[in-house]
Amino acid sequence: MKSILVIEDNLEVRENIAEILELANYRVLTAANGKQGVEQAKRAIPDLIICDVMMPELDGYGVLHLLAKSDDTASIPFIFLTAKTEKSDIRKGMNLGADDYLTKPFDDVELLDAVEIRLRKHELIRANAGADLNYINSLVMEARGAEGLEKLISDHRKVSRFKKKQLLYSEGNKANSLFFIVSGKVKTFKTNEEGRELITGLYKDEDFLGYMNLLEDSEHTESAMALEDSEIHVIPKDEFFAVLFSNKSIAEKFIKLLSNNLIEKEERLLKLAYNSVRKRVAESLLMLYNNFHKEENKTDFTMAVYRDDLAAIVGASKETVIRTLSDFKDEGLVNIAGSKISIADLPKLQKMKN
Repeated sequence: MKSILVIEDNLEVRENIAEILELANYRVLTAANGKQGVEQAKRAIPDLIICDVMMPELDGYGVLHLLAKSDDTASIPFIFLTAKTEKSDIRKGMNLGADDYLTKPFDDVELLDAVEIRLRKHELIRANAGADLNYINSLVMEARGAEGLEKLISDHRKVSRFKKKQLLYSEGNKANSLFFIVSGKVKTFKTNEEGRELITGLYKDEDFLGYMNLLEDSEHTESAMALEDSEIHVIPKDEFFAVLFSNKSIAEKFIKLLSNNLIEKEERLLKLAYNSVRKRVAESLLMLYNNFHKEENKTDFTMAVYRDDLAAIVGASKETVIRTLSDFKDEGLVNIAGSKISIADLPKLQKMKN
């Protein structure tokens, strides 16, 4: 029996949804607010989550964000439930990784259809073993046949090691490989005529990069550099395409990656254009925290960040960023020791961003 977690602060709505789902032979768990919902999800690992957006203590966006940070809950299908119908609200939820959106009021058929579709799609993805590197390797072997098997094993299946500050690829060069980070951290960046950098992305373990220009069959529009010693699989273009065209679920994964990449860059351009430097520094620190933080104890997280790199993320001069960091330190938002920065007051920094 499939289990579904319903997170909804309105008792009547919560009980109504639970009753409909139980009649359809689902096992239903309920939570009255976002904080309880996160605890329930981590404890029970349900097959699907239905979550209201506007709730006390922790809203639906916060619930999704927290669940996405855990490997145990990140892949659970997630349906937002809301009275809001504005495009920006729907886009925000989908950008965070929601699978569907139900707008109140809805009938039992709409609810059950959404649940059944999401559960069925999730089962298909699991049946196809997802789109991790091992699955890509097996499909590549199948697509290329036994004749190419020995070459595949002896060539790029081995991990390539990139030293700190070593380039993976350069802006203007033809894209001919897909990169998968086994361990380490990588930045992508663009350089203007004066040699100033703007960091366009930060990547960590199990991230793909280089796929956008590869799919467009174009030159790289940005450069990629290892931020620390990293281990990376470099998958040749023809073998990546052999996999892409042979499996629908992998094609869908990279379409979604492309879509999210474009949305993130569009929003970043808007922030660069309209947000203050203080807000951009706060957003950049939080982006580094969200991308590279792995430990549960948030107070222990320290980032070793070059001021040049941080300025390239913020889109401001190094001197301006240093002054702003000094202000943040005086305000008790961060602690600074040389090139290392630790977040001292995460809630206040998040409030500044919002």
